Amino acid sequence: MRTERRNGSRPKVVVLRALKLGDLLIAVPALRALRRAFPDHWIQLATSGWLAPVVALAEAVDQVLPTRGLAPLGPAAQRPAVAVNLHGAGPRSTEVLAALRPRRRIGHRAAGWDGPEWEDDLHERVRWCRLLQTYGIPADPADLGIRRLEVANPVPGATVVHPGAAHGSRRWPVDRCAAVARRLAARGHHVVVTGAESEAGLAGQLARQAGLPADRVLAGRTGLAELAAVVAGARLVVSADTGVAHLSYAYRTPSVVLFGPVPARSWGPPEAGPHVALSDDRARRGDPFAADPDPALLGVGVNDVLAAVDRLSTFRSQSPGGHYQLDVTKIPPL
Repeated sequence: MRTERRNGSRPKVVVLRALKLGDLLIAVPALRALRRAFPDHWIQLATSGWLAPVVALAEAVDQVLPTRGLAPLGPAAQRPAVAVNLHGAGPRSTEVLAALRPRRRIGHRAAGWDGPEWEDDLHERVRWCRLLQTYGIPADPADLGIRRLEVANPVPGATVVHPGAAHGSRRWPVDRCAAVARRLAARGHHVVVTGAESEAGLAGQLARQAGLPADRVLAGRTGLAELAAVVAGARLVVSADTGVAHLSYAYRTPSVVLFGPVPARSWGPPEAGPHVALSDDRARRGDPFAADPDPALLGVGVNDVLAAVDRLSTFRSQSPGGHYQLDVTKIPPL
């Protein structure tokens, strides 16, 4: 965050995006566009407080307003010059921003608010940039990179395997994760297992099945800043469609990302970059809150992931500068 600039009497822009890590990172191009459009305004982002270390890396926000979900915002957010809804188009997010009594509002059409209609079949990065464009604000969906943290990476050059996700519908079976980790380790990768504190048990189970030492389990031992440093300096990331995957996109870290209930065309990696998205799209059930893995995720096998790793290695050796593009596709089962 641009903490060196104080608010004083500067007009405020309040942006609402009160979600999780991946949701924040996919909105970075829109936040950057707002920074350019309102260079003399004090930009406040209402979001989950624990995301503050990563918000600072986007270099687009002056102040985080910690909030939980769509709770009313406090006095610091009142009477902004502009309120921007990057959260959604439902009545609750609209009510939260309307209660601030902004002079101007940027958002999709909702009860009591004008704006462009919500379109379902858009990539999220494109959605929010297109919203701003309709208000005359240039925005580039490819502007998703973030600054590297000045935090020591405990495992530079490691291969990250991240088995967790917020809901079971996006969790690839742990035995498949373990098989990938075991075979990558046999190839000479220094494999580490990441996750939140609540996922330490899952990460430990994966490490045991893969035959990895206990100290390779970073789940529960790294905060958000350290996790970002690990991903930024990683050799490779293997993950479901979750916040860690979006960190890999932001840092252009090579990644293989597995998609289940939500397709890559909506939440996947940028078109240009060292990433492969895998999913059995024809089998998708599409319930993001289900407790069990989506069939689109289960349609991805261990050999699919290893073949994707090989593709990344081949393209990387052919393009030392890292500027190459891979099709976002499902590799046929082997």
